[in-house]
Amino acid sequence: MASGKGISKFDWPTMLLYAALVGIGWMNIYSASLSDTASGFFDLSQIYTRQLFFIGLSILLIIFILAIEAKFYERFSSVIYIVALLSLVGLFVFGKNINGATSWYAFGNYGLQPSEFAKAATALALAKYVSDIQTNVKEFKHQLRTFILIALPAILIIPQPDPGSALIYIAFIFPLYREGLHFVYLLFGLFAAALFVGTLVFGVIWVAMGVVLIAGILFFRNRKKRPNLFKYLLIATACIGFAFSVNYIFENVFEQRHRDRFNIVLGKEVDSKGIGYNTNQSEIAIGSGGWTGKGWTQGTQTKGNFVPEQHTDYIFSTVGEEWGFLGSLLVVILFVALLVRILHLAERQKNQFSRVYGYSVASILFLHFFVNVGMVTGLFPTVGIPLPFFSYGGSGLWGFTILLFIFVRLDASNYINA
Repeated sequence: MASGKGISKFDWPTMLLYAALVGIGWMNIYSASLSDTASGFFDLSQIYTRQLFFIGLSILLIIFILAIEAKFYERFSSVIYIVALLSLVGLFVFGKNINGATSWYAFGNYGLQPSEFAKAATALALAKYVSDIQTNVKEFKHQLRTFILIALPAILIIPQPDPGSALIYIAFIFPLYREGLHFVYLLFGLFAAALFVGTLVFGVIWVAMGVVLIAGILFFRNRKKRPNLFKYLLIATACIGFAFSVNYIFENVFEQRHRDRFNIVLGKEVDSKGIGYNTNQSEIAIGSGGWTGKGWTQGTQTKGNFVPEQHTDYIFSTVGEEWGFLGSLLVVILFVALLVRILHLAERQKNQFSRVYGYSVASILFLHFFVNVGMVTGLFPTVGIPLPFFSYGGSGLWGFTILLFIFVRLDASNYINA
């Protein structure tokens, strides 16, 4: 168990930032779900009361996580990871279908979403593997094993279907990059995304011509170094082949709702009353907030329920309408401060396990924050990614709490042993 000395060494700036984000998040959930039908403040039929209950359980979770010896998380990381995988597999047999996705275990009127906890489990397993090999991940066999470790939970999540939760596993590329993964993997990922979007917008022929042109320019620019023509041809062929596969993936792997959302964001369709209704109303709500907002619980778009499910994935639109640009900026600053603090703590860790885990925490939180805000403001298609500590839900809040406070515990242990 953690000693009294250990308790005094927990990173209070991180915990205060967590408390601020959870508190502000609850205030916005309260506003977004406030109704005239409530029998009282502690009416459990109300969303804001249930979220307050989830927050209370989160405090108990924090106490439990911080009370356990830090070595437990490293020693049992593989077991935790296997349990997480089994919980995802179990959904195919025991899962409950909610809103078209079999992502939940039902317990009476409540549900538990295992994908929210699998992120912390994967972060622990990745940190354990990288620290065990006692080297960086430049060797291909280590790269392959880490990619499999990361891909397994994502592969189990995609068929639920829950592509948003599966997308988050891209975040693990950043801690691997910190540990020696070649920068070419980041470039490859960005280039693949650009090819995918470019093919949807301009078509296969124009993208293929662009690839050939770029390859030709790069080859002739490096001709004095006698570049390998075969390598350039191979890369160009692979890129063109990927471009030709985009339409098949888009039409046969994506569901219709995902295709519609991509088309709206890319400007190929205008559907402000159908599939694009949520995003359109969210943009209106945020834009109407101006500089200082309409005031807490005073948002007309929010009160009129113009943004469906505003207390979940679209909670940031409540911030924009009622708190305005300045309030939204405050929320962004708090998130950035938390991310910077986590990265600072990760760099001061005395062992590789804690450092890799810390970078994983920061990367997961960043991707959630970045994609959710982009989704709510219409920059990205709606993919069902919640805003950490803000969006309504016990599984999400507990998953992020576990993810963060395991790192707080690891950091306290390193601080004591320094």
